[in-house]
Amino acid sequence: MPEGDSVYRLAARLRAGLDGARLAGGELRGGRAAGTRLAGVTVLGHDTHGKHLLTRFDSGDTLHTHLRMTGSWTVTGPGKRLPRRMDPDVRVRMQTASGATAWGVGIPVVELVPTREEHRVVGHLGPDPLRADWDPAEAQRRLGADPARPVVAALLDQRLVAGLGNLWANELCFLRGLFPWRPVGDIDVAALIATAATTLHSSATVPGLFQTTTGVTRRGERHWVAGRAHRPCLRCGTLVRVRAEVAGDPEQRRTWWCPRCQPEP
Repeated sequence: MPEGDSVYRLAARLRAGLDGARLAGGELRGGRAAGTRLAGVTVLGHDTHGKHLLTRFDSGDTLHTHLRMTGSWTVTGPGKRLPRRMDPDVRVRMQTASGATAWGVGIPVVELVPTREEHRVVGHLGPDPLRADWDPAEAQRRLGADPARPVVAALLDQRLVAGLGNLWANELCFLRGLFPWRPVGDIDVAALIATAATTLHSSATVPGLFQTTTGVTRRGERHWVAGRAHRPCLRCGTLVRVRAEVAGDPEQRRTWWCPRCQPEP
């Protein structure tokens, strides 16, 4: 699933091709607003909050999209388009007067809301380390509100801190030396928040370091534990363990950890 840093980078790519442009064609093909024509509107800008993308138009409306597990965006140059076989999966099309076109493919969440009511779709989210209004104190308060909650589950809760998905939840636990199911009340929440903000920001903005937590960009060595089940820990050599699901997680995401670097209390 795309995480906050990947959506942040996506927004930067869409800004380059769309911001300030008047749309010569396009439409929404998904959600309740399916069939809405976009020709004639100007794209004012793009914003992100966690894993949510907001595309604002001069019509006073905002296109809210969420990629979840299946969605993606592609931008084609003038005179080019996606392969015809992909047409059934297109949920959003935005064609600029210059001919550049942004295609939202397989996006499960497509909503058109009044810009003044964006809070309806992102108001429930916690602070986002990649936003200018990032509030670490509020993130610490929210994350620590339920002291008995396992830290890996708390990190996945977008209402507490927005933008951290399964990759970051696992890698942050390793970086802080935390057993993933250790109660939040037993850890240094401020230090965890600081590490999360630093690593997510680096991933989103530093060329070549996208979702690289080890500092090594060689294939198979970018992550400390995520996706490395039954392989030697890159720090101590102990075999990395995996558990099939996080308790209470409806998506049943996997959790990886090194039993030596992240000992169970």
